[in-house]
Amino acid sequence: MKTTTQDNIVGGSMARRSFLKFAGAGAAAVGVVATAASCNKHGGVVSDPQVIDLGSGDLGILNYAYALEQLEAAFYTQVIASPFSGITAMETSYLTDIRDHEVAHREFFKAALGSNAIGSLTPNFSKINFADRTSVLAAAKGFEDLGVSAYNGAGAMIKTADYLVLAGKIVSVEARHAALIRALLGVYPVDDSIVTLSAGTSLEISQDPLTVLNVANAFVSGKPLYGGNVGK
Repeated sequence: MKTTTQDNIVGGSMARRSFLKFAGAGAAAVGVVATAASCNKHGGVVSDPQVIDLGSGDLGILNYAYALEQLEAAFYTQVIASPFSGITAMETSYLTDIRDHEVAHREFFKAALGSNAIGSLTPNFSKINFADRTSVLAAAKGFEDLGVSAYNGAGAMIKTADYLVLAGKIVSVEARHAALIRALLGVYPVDDSIVTLSAGTSLEISQDPLTVLNVANAFVSGKPLYGGNVGK
């Protein structure tokens, strides 16, 4: 399995243009992002100095995704920087790959949002014991499940078709991460906590931004994230 370093990802191999080519949206998505960004920095929402306002409309959704990707990238960067006791070569390889994916996602949203991006978050991982395998993998499972449910929940609110294409491609990567982490934990990959059976369907659970951010804010130092107008 490839173990591309974070520096390589950020510095060259997964630059913005390459990611867009990978995502299949190309310059059209960048153009739409730039247009939205130049029109409305915070979607007309009155800023509250006590929170980090993610904004409204599609721009808010992009900042919402950017915030979650920041947390995931920071988490896996810490996992690789201070590996848990007894980590195997296979686990290091898998977790390094996931780190690189999350860093690439983070850098994509940061570049696409430009000056309309929220600032860099300061993570608070004080509740995670990075020396302990169970603690790290439980946290990883939580982050991945939260990310998948967040993208699924935001999908219905996305107004720009190019964004929906991108979200679909990213959430599928996050879902593969979730399955891989479950495999490392020895947990069934499609248990009832993430898949619902209703009216003859089997659908991944979706969560709205406020529900997701209530969980995510536990991992943010300083001002909490506010997403009350995301997608509106």
